Amino acid sequence: MALNRPDLNLLHVFDTIYREGSLTRAAKALHLTQPAISHSLARLRDHFNDPLFTRQGNQMVPTPLARRFLESMRPGLNQIQSAVNQFHAFDPASQRKTYALGLRDVLESTFLPQLISKLAPYPDMEVQSQRVARRDMETQLAAGKLDFAIDVLLPVSNQTSHELLRQDRLVVLARKGHPVITRGLDMASYLEARHILVSSRAEGPGIEDFELSRHGAQRTIRLRCQHYYAACRVVESSDLLLTMPETYARIIAQNTDIEVLAPPVEMPSIDVHLYWHKAYEQEPALVWFRDLLRNLQKAQ
Repeated sequence: MALNRPDLNLLHVFDTIYREGSLTRAAKALHLTQPAISHSLARLRDHFNDPLFTRQGNQMVPTPLARRFLESMRPGLNQIQSAVNQFHAFDPASQRKTYALGLRDVLESTFLPQLISKLAPYPDMEVQSQRVARRDMETQLAAGKLDFAIDVLLPVSNQTSHELLRQDRLVVLARKGHPVITRGLDMASYLEARHILVSSRAEGPGIEDFELSRHGAQRTIRLRCQHYYAACRVVESSDLLLTMPETYARIIAQNTDIEVLAPPVEMPSIDVHLYWHKAYEQEPALVWFRDLLRNLQKAQ
């Protein structure tokens, strides 16, 4: 691959390996055989005199040189892709596409069932749900490793677009037969009880604690854990209370001995946003999927 005569096909292969993190997935995305992908990678390695990607477990991890090269060539590839997209519509009924979606575990439970139901008429559409650290979300979107992310409102640069998908409210969960159910859940009984706080952080308050502090109140945390499902199992077999988003709460509470109660004070809503990188927002396949996600929420 001479510098003055670049092979754009090789650059496309490089970009796809980088995004997919796998030769097998890259071959599938490009509708090529794995030997063809391996041959293209060998040519790139020979040109750059660098391995470009090293295998770590099941992942092909880019080398520092590969990362620098991607950063320099990404704007040009985006312009080429945008120009091509103007002349090619996306037909979900006849084209294959894998969408990488950044979701935390709570949102997986509320979004994925509806999403897969909506994708039922399109058997060649695939979804990869990934948990990505919030600090890495923009980088993953910019690199094309994520097509979209769904999360709470986060500070992002002007290169990342986002819009509100839905608002969720906080509710309180208690086991059936808990004394607060018969007496009524007021502020006094809420503060008298002991609570579970679900957080990925080892310390710090939850959003409900900020609101309680505005009322000069503080609750007692008996258990701090990482997942709402585990917390609900504890609620079912104890007198601990759990405050959590309503949509997921009602999914978990089905067919359990758990009651869903209104909180004793007005709690702030949880805004759930859809994020994508501006460089790809006109790509037909992503426009189609973005509209699908929007309509998904309208149908709820």
